[in-house]
Amino acid sequence: MDLDFDVVDLGPADNPSEGAKALDFQRPLVTNEYWEDRSLDAVVTESDGPTVLLFHPMAGSFPATYLWQEVTEREWASDATVVAVSIATPYAHKELIDHHDLRNDYRLFSDPGNGVAERYGIVHDLDGMAGVSEPRPAAFVLDEDREIEFAWVAQQWPEFPPYDEIEATFR
Repeated sequence: MDLDFDVVDLGPADNPSEGAKALDFQRPLVTNEYWEDRSLDAVVTESDGPTVLLFHPMAGSFPATYLWQEVTEREWASDATVVAVSIATPYAHKELIDHHDLRNDYRLFSDPGNGVAERYGIVHDLDGMAGVSEPRPAAFVLDEDREIEFAWVAQQWPEFPPYDEIEATFR
């Protein structure tokens, strides 16, 4: 098959693993109605059950589009709080939310400086663009104390999360 893109080996990541406590952060959290600075800890504390923390490339990219199509079709928000992080601005996240009809069931942290991915050890430097990076695709399932029950980080670009494995941790 002739692909319109190259598959890139991302090498090892230095991400938190299962059993560790997810690192807290504060960034603008975007819904279909508004955005406000929120911490991951506040989101997890307010959750009624597990939290699925997803990292994805820029809003509008095909990996982000595919991820949200899969997550919404599986209706993860019915069993977990689902939040995501990407380098997109709040305005771009609002467009993604509107485009995929994510409503208030799914919220997106805006992290244009990619600082959260740096703290999580999952930065992907974009080839040919000096100083530009985005998070690797990644998924973490957190319990009510932010303990990581499931951790997955892409080793290649593009690579998609193991949706069935993630889902099995909270359903």
